[in-house]
Amino acid sequence: MRIDIRLAERVKKVNPSSTLVITKKAKKLKAEGKDIVNFAAGEPDFDTPDFIKDAAILAIKTGFTKYTPTTGTDELKQLICAKFKRDNNLEYSPSQVVVSNGAKHSIYNIFMVLVDRFDEVLIPTPFWVSYPEMAHLCEANPRFIKTSPKNNFKLTSEDLEKNITPKSKILVLNSPSNPSGCVYSINELQEIARICVKNKIFVISDEIYEKIIYDNLAQISIGSLNKDIYDLTITVNGLSKSYSMTGWRIGYLAGPQDIVDSISNLQDHSTSCPVSISQKAALAALGMQDEFLSVMRQEFQKRRDLIVSRLAKMKKIGYVIPQGAFYIFCDISKTKLDSMTFANRLLDEAEIAAIPGNSFGRDDYVRFSFATSTEQIEKGMDRLEKWLEKI
Repeated sequence: MRIDIRLAERVKKVNPSSTLVITKKAKKLKAEGKDIVNFAAGEPDFDTPDFIKDAAILAIKTGFTKYTPTTGTDELKQLICAKFKRDNNLEYSPSQVVVSNGAKHSIYNIFMVLVDRFDEVLIPTPFWVSYPEMAHLCEANPRFIKTSPKNNFKLTSEDLEKNITPKSKILVLNSPSNPSGCVYSINELQEIARICVKNKIFVISDEIYEKIIYDNLAQISIGSLNKDIYDLTITVNGLSKSYSMTGWRIGYLAGPQDIVDSISNLQDHSTSCPVSISQKAALAALGMQDEFLSVMRQEFQKRRDLIVSRLAKMKKIGYVIPQGAFYIFCDISKTKLDSMTFANRLLDEAEIAAIPGNSFGRDDYVRFSFATSTEQIEKGMDRLEKWLEKI
């Protein structure tokens, strides 16, 4: 007997990820023996440093395997506060910090406590794939603000101001950005902050890629600019990207006390605490010297420069040079293909995995990740160049 299952309306609005469609297909082809060049990866290819692993192993051996407080250990939260002060010029107390199961979980928690049904969430495009789906899960309306490649896909104060309505509740700001790699300057952030303060709009500042930044640019936290914007900002970060700890699932946020208290209550009844062992690993990561970070950043910049130099020779594809993260967002409009068709054909015909831009709100773009070796980049670019000449 077939049972008629009535799913919740909020779940019906959540779109499946074309990212997963491509990565699943790429894995299947690789398992069948195909030589797939993977430009789809959303994580560093560096291994987690051994001293971080050692801290986790020690935690297991010494029995640190029980529940911790919901928002994380006080020891870890104190270190996060020190990191915010040292790196971001942000003053938070441990009570203003919540440690969660990854930065994605942190952002989802913010959405859940701040966004009501029919509220608007302001999202610059291109965007990270989960922002609009989180809005849908809160029964809110994502309001997309199109940005221009001429401005490195950065939100301008003019575009922000003209998209604000009485229902606008939150602006999501991602710097460095996934997928574009853009990094906001202090002047740009000051203008955005001014408008948000004037209109009493909260800012989710997603800074997960802050340590992966190029060309001697500075990463600036919008919440550090002044007291007014500080009171409206929830700053999100984590260890996945900068410390090559994606599977460890440690993210964190800090913000106004009443918002953080509500997030703590929510986490009490959803996931409870983040993994105890991973919290010990996080202590080691946040307390380490910058040598690993510097080496990784230099290697990513070397790879960025390589992939840019190769793409520059291809007539049917355009790009904006990324200033941070490890992605390059490429304009495929000259091919006359939509992004899903482009990505599928690229995988089938050239054995290259890339992510279609429709996942990020731009169907005329695809995202290539350079979180892979220079040998793989050279091989992939050789194939891409030949393939583009044929279509």
